[in-house]
Formats: sequence, structure tokens, C-alpha cells
Amino acid sequence: MSDTKHAPEAHALLTDGRTVEIRAARPEDHALVLRLHEEMSSENVRLRFFSVGGRSAALAADRACAPQHPGHRTLVAYLGSREQVVGVAEYATGADPGSAEVAVTVADGFHHRGVGTLLLEHLVHTAREDGVRQFTAVTLADNHAMLRVFADLGLRVNRRLSQGEVHCTIPLDEDEGYLTAVERRGRTADAASLWPMLRPRSVAVVGAGRKPTSVGRAVLKNMRRAGFAGRLYAVNPHAHSIEHTPVYPDVASLPHPVDLAVLTVPAPAVTASAEACGRAGARALLVLSAGLDKRQATELLGVCRRYGMRLMGPNCLGLANTEAATRMDATFAARRPLRGTAGVAVQSGGVGIALLSGLSRLGIGVSTFASLGDKYDVSGNDMLQWWEEDGVTDLAVLHLESFGNPRAFSRTARRLSRRMPVLTVDAGRSEAGRRAAASHTAAAATPTMTRQALFTQAGVIATRSVSELLDTVALLHTQPLPGAGEDPPRSPSGRVAIVSNAGGAGVLAADACVEAGLSVPELPAELTADLAAALPEGARVSNPIDTTATVGAAELGDCLDRVCASGAVDAVVVVLVPTALAAATGDDPLRALTDAADRHPLTLAAVLPDQEATVRLLPVVAGRRVPAYADPRSAAHALAHAVRRARWLARPPGKVLAPPAADLTTAERVAATFLGAQPDGGRSGGWLGPAECAELLDCYGIPHLPWAWARSEDEAVAAAARLAGDGGRVVLKAHWPGLVHKSEQGAVLLDLAGESAVRTAYRDLAGRFQDVLSGVLVQPMAGRGVELFAGVVQDEVFGPLVLFGHGGTATELLADHAARLAPLTDQDVHDLITGPRCAPLLFGYRGGGAVDLAGLERLLVGLSQLACDLPQLAEVDLNPVLATADGVAALDMRVRLLPRQARDPYLRRLR
Repeated sequence: MSDTKHAPEAHALLTDGRTVEIRAARPEDHALVLRLHEEMSSENVRLRFFSVGGRSAALAADRACAPQHPGHRTLVAYLGSREQVVGVAEYATGADPGSAEVAVTVADGFHHRGVGTLLLEHLVHTAREDGVRQFTAVTLADNHAMLRVFADLGLRVNRRLSQGEVHCTIPLDEDEGYLTAVERRGRTADAASLWPMLRPRSVAVVGAGRKPTSVGRAVLKNMRRAGFAGRLYAVNPHAHSIEHTPVYPDVASLPHPVDLAVLTVPAPAVTASAEACGRAGARALLVLSAGLDKRQATELLGVCRRYGMRLMGPNCLGLANTEAATRMDATFAARRPLRGTAGVAVQSGGVGIALLSGLSRLGIGVSTFASLGDKYDVSGNDMLQWWEEDGVTDLAVLHLESFGNPRAFSRTARRLSRRMPVLTVDAGRSEAGRRAAASHTAAAATPTMTRQALFTQAGVIATRSVSELLDTVALLHTQPLPGAGEDPPRSPSGRVAIVSNAGGAGVLAADACVEAGLSVPELPAELTADLAAALPEGARVSNPIDTTATVGAAELGDCLDRVCASGAVDAVVVVLVPTALAAATGDDPLRALTDAADRHPLTLAAVLPDQEATVRLLPVVAGRRVPAYADPRSAAHALAHAVRRARWLARPPGKVLAPPAADLTTAERVAATFLGAQPDGGRSGGWLGPAECAELLDCYGIPHLPWAWARSEDEAVAAAARLAGDGGRVVLKAHWPGLVHKSEQGAVLLDLAGESAVRTAYRDLAGRFQDVLSGVLVQPMAGRGVELFAGVVQDEVFGPLVLFGHGGTATELLADHAARLAPLTDQDVHDLITGPRCAPLLFGYRGGGAVDLAGLERLLVGLSQLACDLPQLAEVDLNPVLATADGVAALDMRVRLLPRQARDPYLRRLR
């Protein structure tokens, strides 16, 4: 019987942007696989089979399409409507089930397009699932193409030359080098697939109506107004010309295949229109139509995959590219976007219009605008990769309501954030009821915390509103980052000087900065003396600096020069209110500010309480522009985001950590045994018993307090004597399947000394919980230390989230937790330990000794690796974790497993 449960079935992109379908070979594929081999040139047959002639093609097809099992897998790559097999990859094991010989065949017309590498990536994924640890391959020494495929795969390749043959051994360990190579290939393929959509040479608007209210007509009008550089057509069976554009009765009548088809037809007609576009050779679809039901959506995506068309939408505002060579505005927005360098991708059309308007008003403009709508195919991750390659964009702006592949998004955003600011509006919508909070861990892991962990690790600037995003964009687009003016750039401390011509306004600005997490430090004595000599009489030269209302432009400029050159601060906020004195003398204090910006590589911002716009860029004759805000809080939040970005850039990227001796084999056995006995979680709800918890944590070196299991008074007394010795004190904890909150149930009895106390406690627990009790845990009474909390939640979308913070019975009440997505890097571990408000307790608060920080790090790394290794891991709840100078140990441990299948987030595939 054929076994294909592990074989991936996916659509993926070749390096030229075309789409192929990859799936396990089946008997019905035999004719096309045979055709692939029969049409190979004699030279390629020689390179593949080491000889020419014979029955090699028939034998290869027979073997490829034979029933599959873990020791033999074959994948095929289909092009388009399954009319042509363009590649085959297979492996077979021998005596060693952990080693398999691999072979790849690519159709003659598809060499150097990434077919072989893509098939190998998917075959590596399948092999790992089957327990194969390495591939072996034998090629002729002159088969340079195949040797290059192996070399470029990103895995380590060991080669041995023997008698004109190269024997290759390829370990299948996934590491950073492999993931980087996969990303690089994916980025190239993704950008190539988006060219017809984002830089089309021809566009057809399907469904353009004659009425002024027609969406299609609005798109045509905007395309004409933008001066689209390519060929433009309209499709409407009832018109001859719309907006001076030639109209054709149907897609099949178009004089040429188009790169991009814009569908504005009613929802019931979308699938048929998409089918017609695919048959006519369209390479991409932009679907503005809304209201598709689930069946229509599935059919639409199926059509796009069958014809290899990328899809944006449906239910979207459209897309635009302002580059001079394209000049496309395929939106129905009222205003044309200003040409610029900000890439914008949104799901909400309303948010998109607000961003386009704001960026145009600021004079920043956009390079590419994409309204993703329901996001069936093209996603925010696609757009990030496009902006990385387009050579125009220097600022990425996102508004995403969902993440299809957060781990892939994180890697892409982390890489792009090193080159340009990536900003988003954190929608923050509550997902109450998404998951019952069955434990402390689940209660702590809010959707907002999960998203914030993603953004923080990826270096994405997450703002709370569109207005705050535009405030931050204005600063980042015009000003150097705090600390960037030094050589080498340093991580800024967030020190801000406030300079104001009105004392009260300066105080408000200082408050805003401190509340935003910045500091307004006292200035050095030498600087204050210089300022006192330079400013009018009555000026206050502490920080904030009150220049008085009589300050002239020259005096203000001198003050700014002295502050900027002092090195005492990272940024300066200048607060100016209009005065009759300045108006009478003709002084322009704003000119002093913009001139200072040209002279000093320091971050500068203005606050002008009388201006109408919330933020604008001050005009300059030449040089650097300065953002001006109506509210000091806006300036402070923008500066705080700039400081955090500068700090993120100053840090090394971080290295993923792993415990020194994790026992994956035992961990998988524990999970398989437990889920085999109760595949649906059973009466326990998936919560493991104490022995299983301890065994699983031991696999990753996660320390826990010793314990013993007792089913009677005598067993409890014996365990207490063994664990605590004479005079020692113990704890008794009732246990039954599914018990989570022991303290709330009164199931924990503390500080028990002597046989009598232990017996009494056992009888108490047995009497109160006799109907459910399965046993009692006996543990030694722990000493004094810092009570912490550590845990993992496996988020269905984002993957495993590691949490750490204040522990004990009040952990949910205090909500003092930090979170990071696994796998953790050394930087992530540092942030987890230093992030909670209770962190000073760990480092020796008020003379107390520091706890075992290395032990805490090992615990968090173990949790991270456990979560990454076992997709069945739903939750881990360690509370409290007792930290002392001598060590770290979990006093209470809970682990929950649920039947879940691993999904490789880095395997290249379309949705």
C-alpha cells in the first residue's frame, strides 16, 4: 500500500517566478514521468544514468511511481495544469534506515531554473520526517550541474572522488546556513513572480463599467491619470471605449496576453473571469471584488495555482507603483499617491487611504502600495521581500491583521530591518475566547504579547495608531538615529535635551519624554555655564532649558549649537510658541532650528503647539528637514521608537541557543506513548502525570525539585523521611488527571514536620479528594529565594512562545512577564531575564546576592528547545521556579501534550 502521509503537497516558485506543484508521485503519473525521461537528450541521459540507451527511462518511471513507504519516497514537480512533469526527486534507504541514496532528474528545458533545488528542499523535509539523517549520491565527475545543485543547497556536502565518480554524503541537519540559503532562493523566486504584478508592461481591467460609480472605471481613470507606461485595456461586452481606453468584449479577445488582470466583476463571476485570464496567458491577478464565499475563494485560488498566476486580494483597494518606468495606479482611491520611497502594504483599505494621504502630505510619498485585502496569496512577507530587492524602497510600512507564516515573516523582517526601518500598526484586537486559559501560562500569553514578541525580535517598530506611525516615519525619514552621529555608532541611552521659549511648554515636553521611556538628564556644569552666558537674562539652563520668550534666532541657534556639540544628549526637542517679540523683530526661530540640523548629526525634533497639522516637515532651502509636531507626546513617542531602533541595530543579531545534551529520542518516546494511550487528551485534558513531566524535563536539563509518589500514609511517611531526612520539612500535593491550579483547590499542604504531620496531611487530602485522587506528591520544603514563573504556549499561528517573569500564586494578578518566540537566541534569553519588573531581584537588589543567572539561562534554553522539538507540546507551566544563588529549580511543573503535526515554517511553498 502506498504511504504518502508525510509527503508534502504544495505549490512553490521557481527562480523565474513560475509556479510548480510538488507532490508525491502516484501510479497515474507514470506516463508523464516516462515522457520526461524519454525526452531527455542523450548527454543528460548519460549524466543521469551513467550510460545511454537501454530501458533506463522505463525503469526510472516504474521506480518513481511505485508504491511509497518511509524507505522510498519520490516527489514530482508539475508545471501549470498538470500537463508536464518538469522534475523528479527520489530517495531510497538501504541497510541503514537513517541513510538514503538520492537522485534528481530535471526536464531538459528547465535546467537552471531551480527545479532540482526546490525538489531537494521538499525531499529533505520528507526525509527528516521519516527519520533519515543523511543523503548519499553518486554522480559522474563531469556532471557539474548536479554537483552545483548539491553545493548550493546550503547543507554540508562531503565529497570523495573515485574512478571518475563523485560520492557525496549530505547530512540533513538544519542550521542557520541552510535556512539562509533557502531564504535567498525564496527571495529571488518571490521577486520574479511579483514582477508581472508590481511592474507590469500590460494591464487589463476586467469588468470596467460605463457608470461613474463603477470601480473598474475608477481604476481606469487612475491608471490614465498616473500615466501608466505600458499597454492598458478594458474588458466589457457592452462598451467600445471607457476613459479613452480600448475595450474588448472578453478576455480572449485581447490582442496580447497581459501581465496583470484587474478583476472588478461581481463575486459570482470572479472564478470564471480568473479562468479566462489564465487561459489567455495572464501572469497575475488583482481582484478588487468583495463578498466571495468559501467555495468561491477556494476555486479562485485553485485557478491561480493551475495557471501559475500570483493573486492579490480579493476585497482590496488595489495596488500602485510610482516608479518612473511603471507609473501604475490600479486603485480606486480618490487621490493619486505621491512618488516616493516608502513601501506600504495594508489589509484594510481605509488604513491604506489614511497612510497614502499622510505620506503624501509629509512629502515622503510611496514607491509601492499594496492593498492585500483577504490575502489569499500575496502577503506582507512577499512585499517585504519585494522591497528588499526593488532598489527603490528605503522605508517599509505595514498594517497586517493576520500572519500566515509568522516565523518566515520574522526572519524576513529581521533581515530587512537591518537595511531600512520596518513599521507597523499593532492592531491589538482582542481575541477573547480564542483559547481557554487553562493554566498560568495560557492566561499570561495574550495575543498582544505574542505579536509584540514577534515585532521586538524582528526589529519591527510597532506603533499604536496610524497617527503615531506617521509621526515616527516623519522622524526616521528625515533625522539620523540617536547615537548614529558617532564613530562607531553606539547604542543610545535615550537622553533628551528640551529647549523651549516657554517654560510651561518645556515642562510638558519633559513629562512626555519621561513617560515615553526617555530620560531628561541634568546637563554638565560646563555646558550650563556656557548656556547661561549665551542666553538672555532670566533664562533657566537646567534641563528643560527655558530660553525665555525674548530669545532671538541667533541666540537660539547658539544655544542649539552648544547643546548639540556637548555630547551630553542623544536628541534635542525644541518647543517654540509664537510671540509678538519674534514677529516684531522679524526673527525666525525655526530657521535657527533647521540650520542647526544641517550643522550637527544629532536627532532633532520640533514641537509647535500652534500648528494645525499633527506633524509636518519644516521647509528648508537645502539639507536635512526637521519634523514638527503639534503635541509633545507625539514627538516623544517618535523619539522613543527611534531610540529603540538604534539600540536594536547596535546589538549583534544573536545566536540560537540549544541545551548541550538534549535527549530528543526519549522526549519523542514520552510524547508518543502518552498520546498513543489517550490521543484526544483523555480525562486529563492532555496534562501529563508527574513521572512523565519529570522525564520530559530531564531530557532538556530543566531542573526541578525532587519528589516521590505516594498512594498511602505509609508511603508518604517513607517518602518524607527519604527526601527531607530527620527534622526536615516536606510538602504534600494532591494529584489527579487534569488538576492545574492546586493552590486554588486547597490541594497543597506546606511545612510539614514529622511523621504525625505527614500522616494527618495525607488523610486530609485523601478525605477531601477521595473521588478523584490518584496519588500524592511528596517534596522537600524549599528554602527561601526569588519565586519566578517560566512556561511555554504553543500558539497555533505564531508557534511556541516562551514566557518568564514573577511567579507564585499572584503571577496572573501582577502580570509581570516577558515573552519571546522560540527558538531563543542569546539576546532573547537576556531580554527575558531583564525584561520583567522583578528583574532587579535577580541581580542583587538592595545588597542581596544575585541568583544563579546561568541556571536561569539554561532553564529558558531548555524550554525553547523542548518547544521546538515537540510540536505536540501545547503548554509548559513551571510555577514557581525558585531561584537562589546556589541554583534554580521548578517547584511545581505541568506539561500538556496534544496531537499536532509539525509544519516546517521555512519550507518554500505558496499558500
